[in-house]
Formats: sequence, C-alpha cells, structure tokens
Amino acid sequence: MNPSTAFATVVVDELIRCGVREAVVSPGSRSAPLALALAAADRDGRLRLHVRIDERTAGFLAIGLMRGSGLPVPVVTTSGTAVANLHPAVLEASHSGLPLIVLSADRPPALRGSGANQTTDQIKVFGSAVRLFHEMGTPVREIGQVAYWRSQVARAVATAVGARTADPGPVQLNCPFSEPLIPTEGPEWPEPLSGRSTGPWTSIHAAAGRPAAVSPGPKTVVVAGDGASQSARLAAEAGQWPLFAEPSSRARTGPSVISAYRLLLQANTLAGEIERVLVFGHPTLSRPISKLLARPDVEVVVISPIGLWPDPARRAASVVTALEVTGADQTDWLARWQHADQLARPELDKVLADGLSGPRVAALVGEAVGADGMLVVASSNPIRDLDLAPIVPIRTIANRGLAGIDGTISTAIGAALANAGPTHALIGDLAFLHDSNGLVIGPDEARPDLRIVVVNDNGGGIFSTLEQGDPTHATHFERVFGTPHNVDIGALCAASGTAYTLVQTVDELRAALTPAVAGLDVVEVRISRDDHRPLGAAMVAALKQL
Repeated sequence: MNPSTAFATVVVDELIRCGVREAVVSPGSRSAPLALALAAADRDGRLRLHVRIDERTAGFLAIGLMRGSGLPVPVVTTSGTAVANLHPAVLEASHSGLPLIVLSADRPPALRGSGANQTTDQIKVFGSAVRLFHEMGTPVREIGQVAYWRSQVARAVATAVGARTADPGPVQLNCPFSEPLIPTEGPEWPEPLSGRSTGPWTSIHAAAGRPAAVSPGPKTVVVAGDGASQSARLAAEAGQWPLFAEPSSRARTGPSVISAYRLLLQANTLAGEIERVLVFGHPTLSRPISKLLARPDVEVVVISPIGLWPDPARRAASVVTALEVTGADQTDWLARWQHADQLARPELDKVLADGLSGPRVAALVGEAVGADGMLVVASSNPIRDLDLAPIVPIRTIANRGLAGIDGTISTAIGAALANAGPTHALIGDLAFLHDSNGLVIGPDEARPDLRIVVVNDNGGGIFSTLEQGDPTHATHFERVFGTPHNVDIGALCAASGTAYTLVQTVDELRAALTPAVAGLDVVEVRISRDDHRPLGAAMVAALKQL
C-alpha cells in the first residue's frame, strides 16, 4: 500500500469513529486518495457520500447536512482555487458554530513557490475563521504515522464540535499528497492501520458549566436568536416572561411567544417599560431588537453555552453559561404582551388580505409546512417575512451566522437529505440565482424531497425597506440596489430538469403547496418590489392605533 492510500484509509476510518456519518466531495486529481477512501466507506455503508461539481455548492451542502443532523461533516477538495471556493461556507460555519471539517488536498510543500500547476499557499488560507488549522505533512512509509494521523483527526473533530472549548466551528486539515494518488501494488504497511477496538483514537470529554440563578423583579423579556434552542422557551415559561423568538431560534413555541414582537417594539408603549433582557442564541434579524439591546436603561444578560457570546452594542451586564429561573413573575407583565399580540394578529391579517406579498407568502408556507415540519429559509426578506407569520415551524433552519444569501439552495438540499423526509424552503429570487448550481445533482447522488418556494420580486427587495429605499435616493436606487435581472426562473429550472410551477394568486399558491413533497420541485411566486416599503409602514401604523 502506498503512503497516500494508507493516509486516506486511516483518516476516513478515524472520522467515522469520531461520529462522522455524511461527507461531501468535489472531483479533483490531488484529492483522489480521500475521494476513493470515502467512496469505499459509502459502498460499505459506513457513511453516506455526496458528490458536487461546484465547491461552493459542496460547502453549503455540508452546512445543510450539519444543520439537519447536528453532526460534523467533512468536505474534500482538490488543491488551488477549489479550496478558496469553500471560504463562504467556512465563514458561515464559523459564525454559526457549525463543525465543518475541511480536508484540503495539496501538492507536497516542496512544490510551493515553484510555479507548479494548481499549487498555491494553502497554509491558514481561511485565516481566523477556523478553530484549528493543521498541516498534516506529506505521508511517508514509517512507523508512528498511524498514531499521528488518528490522534490529529480526533483532535480536529473534537475542536470542530467544541468538546473542550465550548466554541464549535470549522477546522482545516491541509493534506499534501505525493504520487501515486490511487491504490497500487506494493509492500505491506510497516505497522497496523487499524485504530482502537472501542472507538476513536482519543476520547475527548466536555467540560461542564454551572447555571446562574435569575430571579423575578425587573420587567423582563427573553430574546431568542438563531440557534437559541428550547432553553429560551423554558426560561420564558418558568419566569412568566414574554418570548421574542426569531424563526430559526428553535424556541418559537409555547404560551410565552409574542409573534408580532418586532412590530410591537415599534408601535406599542409596552416596549418602553422593558427593564431587563435575557438573550439566548444569536439575534440578527430585527432592528427593533438591536435598538432594545443597545438601550442604556435596560439590563442585558447573555446566556451562552459556547465560548463566544453576542453583544454587538457592548451593553451586556453579564454572560452566563446556563440559567436557572428561581421564580415566576406574579404581575400582569406577560398577560399585557399576550393581549397586545392577540389584538395585533387580526390587524395584520387585514393589512395583508389583498393579494400576494412577502409576508402573506411566508404565512401560507408556514401553514403548509406545519408546526413540526422542516423549513429552510433564506436571509434578506424571506426570514423577516416569516418572522411575522402566525405559524413558524419549530424546525426552521437559516444561515444566520453571517446572514448571507449564498448557498441557500445547497443548504436546503443538505438539510432535506439529513431530514430524510419532506422539507420546504422559502427563498428570494437573488438567493435562488446565487446558488442555482445547487440544482445540479448527479444521477448517482441521493435526491432530496424538497419544495423550494421562490418569492420573485425581480431584484433586491430588502433594500426598498432600508434607508436606501427612501424616495429621496431614487435616482440611482433601481440600478445600484434594486438590481433587476429579468431572469426566467422556469427556464433555469428546465435546464437542470427541476419540476417548476408558477403561481399568481393565493388560491394557486395553496394548491401548489398541497401535494405531498416528493423529489425536488420549485414554486415561483411573483410579487412587486414597489409594495415592500408601504406595506411595512402600513403594518406599523395599524398596530399604533390599537
């Protein structure tokens, strides 16, 4: 067995021992040893391999697989620009705390700086975005290599999942290979390639943190950002406090949820009475929430089980690992918020009653998915529209680490494959176009049961709602921010053989969402960008009159 094959065989085996069950590879020559070892493991049923021709798509497919399963996922690329194409996914994984394992194939170090084909400096190419970088060294035939390879893989996976640091995120193992790159005949390896009989080479155990006590008293609200988990809901219910939960918090359920919180913070005097905020997860969605967390008269307590914590306004009074609520608020504080929320819903329904709009589409999709279904939602307007919906699936997934629109289709496909069941995605037209390569799935690859609903306003609709969308900036708005594209999405779907439906009314959208999700299909809903700004103003105005 040659050194490259021995290395790849051991690395893949150790990854599986450390909990890896899915892997993604893009084709390349220098990465052939790892690709062949992963294909063999797939054949033997030890993991499931996914192949994508576009490295950026591959990276975001891994993001979706991790969001759907919670397990680390390695992605393998060849050397050169292939590695750099993973950078957007690495950044998303870094800011979302996802255990992405980059196995970047490389030429031997002696070729760097020589002008050799597809050779560049891949050392720490992702900078501070990765939790660990390690140059594995060119495999050689000598005793001691197996222990080195296995222990380093175990360390990398433990770092990726945050086992000791409580700071999960991406890692990079740069893997230089010398030829031959495929299995060859030759002498036996000088030491056994097998690992431990009981599991990973190194078993790494988590460090525990003690919860902090919090008592009733100040008028408190619980903010649940992306990835907050049920701990936010439990805290809100134990304290009898209002819960402001973003769609991807996985906490938006139970009696404490205030579904119209974002508008109520702008339109109701209750907002001015808030004295304390308990922050779970990573709030990224709402400017009213950002303003609340920046208020000097509000005490901000951040609950973060990982090493990092969100505090963009630099106002956090304390940061704790976990929370123990010692008693419930006995006042009418929660009841007043619940009453305001109950009054708000019919008023919002009146504003949204006529025709199709972003919030109306999101509400219909949320209703079709159901409280327990899986929904992947794109950044920009779609997730903000979903935030106003009365039904938000508890398993809502979004790339909120950096809130980018890239890779959304691939993320949704990965989540659907991990879900192994019907999945929906709500996505804007620019996000759809940005990752249309995600629809290119080879004939031998696992295919998801995924329905993608594209809200097409022919450009950058969110900018209509921001400062740039004010009529005083109309001179250059359409070209620089509106960015109309006039792309025929149906024709784009036809190019990849993806089933497609165009809907133009509420009834047609309901009908398109009714059939069971089987395979991959796209539903396009066309709306006007001109309606975004006045619609938002109308919703706030309606609640101010309550």
